[in-house]
Amino acid sequence: MNAFAPGQRWFSSAEPELGLGTVLRLAGRQVQIVFTGSGVVRMYALGSAPLLRAVFRPGERVRIGGEELVVEQAELRETLIHYHAGGRVHAEGELDAEQPVSQADSRLLSGRVDRNDQFEFRRECLQRRADARAHPGWGVLGARIDLIPHQLRVAAMAAERRPPRLLLADEVGLGKTIEACLIAAQQLASGRARRVLVLVPESLVNQWFVELLRRFNLAFAIFDEERCESLELTEPKANPFEDDQCVIASVDWLASHDKRAKQALAAGWDLLLVDEAHHLVWTPEFVSPGYALVEALSRRTPGLLLLTATPEQLGLGGHFARLRLLDPARYTDLEAFRAESARYVELSALAGRLAGGEALTAQDVQDLAALFGDDGETLAQRLVHIAGGDGADDDVRDRSAREALLADLVDRHGTGRVMVRNRRATGDDDGALAGVGGFPRRLVDLQSLPAPEDPTVLGRLRAEFAHDTGETDDEPAHDFARDPRTDWLLALLEAIAPAKALLLCRSRAKVQALEEALRLRSGIAVARFHEDMNLLQRDRNAAYFADPEGARLLVASEIGAEGRNFQFAQHLIFWDLPLHPDMLEQRIGRLDRIGQRGDVHLHVAAVEGSAQEVLLRWLHEGLDAFRNVLADGRELLRAFAAELLQLAATDAEAREPALSELIARSRAKHAELARIIAEGRDRLLELGSRRAGDDALLRALRDDDAHAAMDDFPLRLLEAFGVHHEPLSSGMWLLDPEHLTVDGFEELKSGPRQATLQRELALSRDDLLYLRDDHPLLLSALDLLLSGETGNAALLVDDALPPRTVILEALHVLECVAPPGLDIARWLPPAPVAVAIDTKLQRRPDFAPGERARHRAGDRVFDLGPQRKVLAALVPPMLEAARAAAAEAAAARIDTALAAARTALDAGVARLRALARVNPGVRTEEIAALEAEREAVLAAIPTARPRLDALRLVASPDFLQFRR
Repeated sequence: MNAFAPGQRWFSSAEPELGLGTVLRLAGRQVQIVFTGSGVVRMYALGSAPLLRAVFRPGERVRIGGEELVVEQAELRETLIHYHAGGRVHAEGELDAEQPVSQADSRLLSGRVDRNDQFEFRRECLQRRADARAHPGWGVLGARIDLIPHQLRVAAMAAERRPPRLLLADEVGLGKTIEACLIAAQQLASGRARRVLVLVPESLVNQWFVELLRRFNLAFAIFDEERCESLELTEPKANPFEDDQCVIASVDWLASHDKRAKQALAAGWDLLLVDEAHHLVWTPEFVSPGYALVEALSRRTPGLLLLTATPEQLGLGGHFARLRLLDPARYTDLEAFRAESARYVELSALAGRLAGGEALTAQDVQDLAALFGDDGETLAQRLVHIAGGDGADDDVRDRSAREALLADLVDRHGTGRVMVRNRRATGDDDGALAGVGGFPRRLVDLQSLPAPEDPTVLGRLRAEFAHDTGETDDEPAHDFARDPRTDWLLALLEAIAPAKALLLCRSRAKVQALEEALRLRSGIAVARFHEDMNLLQRDRNAAYFADPEGARLLVASEIGAEGRNFQFAQHLIFWDLPLHPDMLEQRIGRLDRIGQRGDVHLHVAAVEGSAQEVLLRWLHEGLDAFRNVLADGRELLRAFAAELLQLAATDAEAREPALSELIARSRAKHAELARIIAEGRDRLLELGSRRAGDDALLRALRDDDAHAAMDDFPLRLLEAFGVHHEPLSSGMWLLDPEHLTVDGFEELKSGPRQATLQRELALSRDDLLYLRDDHPLLLSALDLLLSGETGNAALLVDDALPPRTVILEALHVLECVAPPGLDIARWLPPAPVAVAIDTKLQRRPDFAPGERARHRAGDRVFDLGPQRKVLAALVPPMLEAARAAAAEAAAARIDTALAAARTALDAGVARLRALARVNPGVRTEEIAALEAEREAVLAAIPTARPRLDALRLVASPDFLQFRR
């Protein structure tokens, strides 16, 4: 009965909401199941599939053609079961996808019951799962992130799009990667996306892998040529990109391999993320291979997120190229886009005057009249209020009119529909147009080290500089024991003691050489971090650095430190400097981020006369790059890199006049570009990004954080499987799987793990398991417990009940079998429906067992063998009454959910249609998708049915003496 065969019906114990599935085919060691009710196809490994054979016994109910029938007989014909019910014989293939399946009734009738506390814990698990599934933060409850308002607003905005197609263009340090990961996590958790492809530059592949795994518990597979070739060895005709649902790949690798690009296109994706999208080149005359690849993928992929920090003011052509990837039907003509952008820049100045409370000019009024020609009367009234007198009522009307007019301007902003731009707050910010605050001060400590007497030192520094800047691929051997910078480093560490410091350098070889030099010359505790270490080694070293009693210094390579949170440190040491200003900002961004609680101290030193001194002076004196975020770093590097490298290679004395002149020109060019950016700032776009969504998600996550401080449910859940816990410190626990009773908990396979339920601890310790309701470990444990029998039948003896009293408590789970992408659980979560029925078949709506009886029940297990006949007489009619009561209660919940869904989705469609009338950026496809979703949701919710999950018989003490 447990061998798979085509046509058989099976349930997924891990996803019961999918309904009844049908075996389509067997392929090697896998079985393919189609769940027709929810439109989902799954492949399972034969040896570990979480599947239960759908077998119904005589007396049980089945649903066929929408009608519930009682099984009279079940017979096996070859590999398929045929049921005699309703006077006919039905093959198992005729069964509806939704079935009223439970083993609780058969267990109770046979006298097999569990402890009372197991029943109550099962009820708690059902409610906990439903509450988590309906939470606005489902999918990101356990995200290891600070709760930063603008990032969560972007995620909330994307969740409303059908599907999300956005350009994330926040300034450096504001968390574009976090925003993209939040969106991806919510799309995956809600079922709107199952297959996700992340394309990034080669140097960022590991960073994205770590970010997704460590912060969001999303296990992506890194694909490269070696992996594809390995997969093709086992299945030559298979598409390797179909082997995993979530994939990270280098855009350069994929674009340069025609075969792999075609396979990626053929694999099909629901969501595509592209980082560093400004590297994709498009002009009317030329298209880069990377752009061509992303364009082809974007046309076949519903969801698209492009990440770039490059301001459009420095290259409208490149900006247009990215926008046409998002909406090729709207962005078709570059010159028309230039004209549109110029208009928005003009309106941007008007928005600034509105936000700043300034008087509007005659030209402003003329521009507004042209823009609001369809609503001139409302505009006239607002302008009257804005130009009102000095009275208190006039001031209130003025503010209200200005805010309303700004909101309408934002709604009419074409690119604002597909683009998000948040920027850091500056001293010039005011009112509604203020940037994002919360960043620390940067305190820069620059040191010029005396030229050494040893003439070979400058030569070694020159060779090191040549490799750092990419002039040569050959990295020289490093011996830092007698390097002048080592003396400076040791003195610095002594001066800032006992503070922790992060030291960044270019390569793994430098990390190892520095660690060796410090070991020889100092007893300071050092942790190291580089790309050749595996994740476990990195976690341990990061934890050693985060521990207050651990390492004071972490020496990390450029790539090795990416994707990690070291904000508990305030000192950043530069052993060397990157040539690219953007890379410098990325280094500083390891500590200078929102959430940093102290000033960030930047320590930089260069030997007099060295090549490194040239770069340091250019970055500091020419660009002021250590104190300020540069929006024009790429442009400045393009203009001056060749000249800078040439000067670094010349003699120190000979280069001074030319270097001073280069610094002066760089300063002037930077000032010019800064002016262009300021004048071209699209304040409407920035304002729209600030208004991207309300703070409901932020509030919900904060409330969840407050609850987590007093929560022990995750620990009790794991204890049910033999995972013991012991406190290590405030908020930190050690999970010991020594007595684990099941396999399958990946997180505990390597032995004991430390865990926390507190966000602050999770942010400072990447090695800790952050146990929130959507963590994979807890989801696996919940699935295992609720798919099993534990606690689904129980007996409680309550001596407070009158003699010969028996009450049946029935827990039904309200489930709706529907396609996962509809995310029905946000309206109708699979919450337990509890009803109580007495022996007179009357409902007991307010019944609850006595606290004393529950307390005394302890771990007692009853032998109900002698009462089987009594149970057979009492339980079936009570169970039928409980079914009727549960159906009535479920109908009320369904009506409530249906009304809430209709109200919200109708409002969403109406809002989108109204916006489309004034904003050409609203795509007709998005409106159609939301309308289709509304119709599908409103059709699916009424199909929900209560499924019996657990039963408890609460009886007076004399019940145990009943005999028949």
